[in-house]
Amino acid sequence: MQLYPLSWFDDARNGFTLFRTVPLSAAIGAEVQGVDLSRIDDAQFEQLKRALFHYKIVFLRNQQLSLADQERLTLRFGEFGTDAYTQGSPGHPNVQTLLKEASTVVDRVFGEGWHTDSPFLARPPAISLLYGKDVPPWGGDTWWANSQLAYEFLSPGMKAMLRGLKVHMSALEAIRRTVRRDAQGQPIVGDMQIAMQAQEEIIRGNHHPLLRTHPDTGLVSLYVDPIYARGIEGFSEEEARPLLDYLVSHITRDEFTCRLHWTPGTFVMWDNRSCLHKAFNDYDGQRREMYRTIVNGEIPA
Repeated sequence: MQLYPLSWFDDARNGFTLFRTVPLSAAIGAEVQGVDLSRIDDAQFEQLKRALFHYKIVFLRNQQLSLADQERLTLRFGEFGTDAYTQGSPGHPNVQTLLKEASTVVDRVFGEGWHTDSPFLARPPAISLLYGKDVPPWGGDTWWANSQLAYEFLSPGMKAMLRGLKVHMSALEAIRRTVRRDAQGQPIVGDMQIAMQAQEEIIRGNHHPLLRTHPDTGLVSLYVDPIYARGIEGFSEEEARPLLDYLVSHITRDEFTCRLHWTPGTFVMWDNRSCLHKAFNDYDGQRREMYRTIVNGEIPA
């Protein structure tokens, strides 16, 4: 099975002349080599952005970044986005600290389960940026699935049926299943305290096109996930659920995915408009410290 022609991976053809890309899988993801993100210039950044939209997720190893460096890089993509769950770091309100101490043992971690970030917001995050400052030597991988490629492999009849449909995205059921309260009464998921900003919008959610067109590439992706997609406008629950379940199972087929193992200094960027992702909870007894920023997105169309 060939998902893309070999020319799709050619740096020269793609105009990536200021660094090298090494695909992570045949479907999605690539390592970018030869860029120091703390000193990236305008020409490198423009090519990096195109590589991100091309591969959906790109990562760079051995980066030494401060929180201010990460903020500056994020703002080159656009304005900071609103995160519905996590809180900012002291002195850096737009940088979320994701910390799990070695002594912490939990039955789940934040981000388990296939999802796209905060799709229940009116303007969901466009891009997420995550820096692994201190990560375990094994475990804690992240998995991505290419929802744009998955759309391409649907039948013409299915594509036609999905055209014009709107999916209801809400966090209500996810909150009921996963959020509990700590001793101080603060909401937490697994080991992490969450902010629960914009609670009314989180619960009410929003209706977005099930087929989402990328504003920069013009490519169409399936905009659905198993955590937040609660229904389809105009469909009964009995009608919508089998269709949503099928689409999620289609997007997350092994051949449409990639899996990343983190090493200290790994910096990852992914395009929430074109992929799903999920975290693995298999590193109890090991410490992990990561920092996340997000870029505000447009109203899905």
